[in-house]
Amino acid sequence: MCAFILERRVTAALMAACWAMAALIIPTWAQQTAGPPDFSSNLAGWVGLNGGGPSYEAVPGRLPPVVSDPAHPFTPNGVGKQPTFRIADLSNPNLKPWVKEHMQKDIDEVLEGKKSAFTPQSSCVPAGVPFFMGYGGPDPLVFLQTPKEVWILWREDNQVRRIYMDTPHSANLKPSWYGESVGHYEGDTLVVDTIGLNDKTVVDVYRTPHTEKLHVVERWRMVDGGKGMQVIFTVEDPDAFYEPWTAMRRYRRVEQEPYEKICAENNTNLFDYHMPMAEKPDF
Repeated sequence: MCAFILERRVTAALMAACWAMAALIIPTWAQQTAGPPDFSSNLAGWVGLNGGGPSYEAVPGRLPPVVSDPAHPFTPNGVGKQPTFRIADLSNPNLKPWVKEHMQKDIDEVLEGKKSAFTPQSSCVPAGVPFFMGYGGPDPLVFLQTPKEVWILWREDNQVRRIYMDTPHSANLKPSWYGESVGHYEGDTLVVDTIGLNDKTVVDVYRTPHTEKLHVVERWRMVDGGKGMQVIFTVEDPDAFYEPWTAMRRYRRVEQEPYEKICAENNTNLFDYHMPMAEKPDF
């Protein structure tokens, strides 16, 4: 009788231990097998926060991006004051000498009224990476996700990034406007690695230049119960910056019917970048 009672007690203890282990294992297994985040559900687009233009936020504990010069504060449109251009703080110790010289010349011409300080995107020039992350306001970013590719579209002028999933980078890449982006999911995060970018773009709204050694890693995920989205990205270019720097961009979800806007239509956004124009009909 005593042996029978002891056996039942041992069995009960083993079953309790198994249930305890299951309670620990099941949530971890469910997290590992959960589907990737759906950035594209219900016609959702994403409009950038921290307004006043496509600006980045610093990430605590990480080397920050270029910021505004305190001596020349930025004033956006619509606040009842004279708008101003964005002027970079060149005291940033992470900028290589040639970058500072290039930007100082640009700033001097802007402050002297010889040129504007709009970015190339204002003239419908491709944004490249990471400046594409600055988009999303007022026209949203839209995600199209398939198992093999993720597309991110900016509705302002239909610029598109193509991210090739679960594949290595190509060998001997020829530099291009958007380079080559490869990605994979890590739980609830889309991780994107981009190389092969040409040096015709800028990395931020302060018109900071870079070289063809530019390498950008992004981590996109939804926050606030799916109402918000953020991307934290690290920028590395040993010929332009002494150390890699990191920034963040946040977005809010909006529900909109698809629409098309053509940036080059009517040629109203020329600024300093000489958008191509047809002098006579080609038909």
